[in-house]
Amino acid sequence: MENTQQAEANAADYIAGLMARSRAAQQQIAHYSQQQVDELITAMVWAVAKPGVAEDVARFTVEETQLGNYEGKYLKIAKKTRATLFDILHDKSVGVIEEDRERNIVKIAKPVGVIGALAPCTNPEATPVIKSIFAVKGRNAIIIAPHPRSKLTNKMICDRMRAAIAALGAPEDLVIAIEQPSLESTNELMKQCDRILATGGAAMVKSAYASGTPALGVGAGNAVIVVDDTADLEMAAEKIRISKTLDLAASCSSDNSVVAFETIADSLLDKLQAEGGYICNREEKQRLQALIWEDGHINSKIVAQPASVLAAMAGIDLPEGKQFFIVPETGAGPEHPFSGEKMSVVMAFYRVADLDEAIATTNAIQAYQGQGHSCGIYSRSDDNIQRYAEQTFTSRVMVNQPQAPSNSGNVWNGMRQTFSLGCGSWGGNGTNNNISWQDLVNITWVSRPLAQTKQLPADEQLFASAIAAEHAAGLAPGA
Repeated sequence: MENTQQAEANAADYIAGLMARSRAAQQQIAHYSQQQVDELITAMVWAVAKPGVAEDVARFTVEETQLGNYEGKYLKIAKKTRATLFDILHDKSVGVIEEDRERNIVKIAKPVGVIGALAPCTNPEATPVIKSIFAVKGRNAIIIAPHPRSKLTNKMICDRMRAAIAALGAPEDLVIAIEQPSLESTNELMKQCDRILATGGAAMVKSAYASGTPALGVGAGNAVIVVDDTADLEMAAEKIRISKTLDLAASCSSDNSVVAFETIADSLLDKLQAEGGYICNREEKQRLQALIWEDGHINSKIVAQPASVLAAMAGIDLPEGKQFFIVPETGAGPEHPFSGEKMSVVMAFYRVADLDEAIATTNAIQAYQGQGHSCGIYSRSDDNIQRYAEQTFTSRVMVNQPQAPSNSGNVWNGMRQTFSLGCGSWGGNGTNNNISWQDLVNITWVSRPLAQTKQLPADEQLFASAIAAEHAAGLAPGA
């Protein structure tokens, strides 16, 4: 107990020191112009994404974390950061950001202060960059608490951004990395900062909400992908493979289950196998299950590893060229663990009769894990797409797109670029949206009198439907 108390006291002092530096830096840019802010975030991204540096960061990230692969890390640090910068660069985030002429209201953006950010080891290369430019876009400072497994990657990236900030004459302490992360220091950061931006495991997100500091958290991923009988199956198979294997399924948006109409299921399986999928038999499924879950929890050794590594660990003879596993499944819930998130290149495969059963299956899977996060559908039927979107409990539905690189925004869709995906009340979050800089500012609403005062209508007009219902029920007026 004494050692724990001492560790907490040390962490409190350490974070207090970082907060003092961070607050001083934030005060220096509190009145920066839009041009100054945008020059800062542009320099921050260029510092880590420019040719030569991006390759080094990608290699270093894989070497340190032993998660994912070089190709996936490179896409995130070189492409995702560029796309995110482009997405927000021309947004107005300083001064008056919106005028509502009908209501005669002007909205003015103001900084929050110091953002406390949690960065997961599965996406440690681009997450610090994206969260940092969101913070600075709102004229905030940010302190980033990495997972211990990726602390060196986090420091490397933050150091480069700090140098770019200093080169523009701004205070480098706008971005601070916790260099020796611990549970105590992360908890203290969440207590002392002004707003928490939490991306990580369920326990950490829960701690963020319980910290007493306003928090933006994310829910668990477990994307379900429906393929109906109108879909372009070759396109669907290719994009499912792209999504399932991107960074070896490190993303929470990776395709965890595919739900196929029975009429096209066999054809889709053929095309998935041609894309590098391997269908497991009953014994291989049992071996994978024993490998992936330990006492009901995902085995950390299997997260974001190549299919060949999983096969060797599970004792499966995997043919050359196979990149992901396809596991036939029929149910959802704890007795069917493959219906949950797997954080690996392993995908459950369901057969359904029609869209109604596809919707029911999706909802059953996500009632177990991943409700509110995201779904996808491959279809040429606008009616099927609309019904699926209306009847699933999800914040995002990607249509005819690879799920993992599309949920968080990409150049081929209009979603806000981010690595923090709110899941709404379904996922225990306070927001559904793709979290961006708009979530890291305070808004002052300036209200002027309307040119003409609104006049309330007479009761006969305002309550017309209620009065009609009373009459239909035979009730006396005022009863």
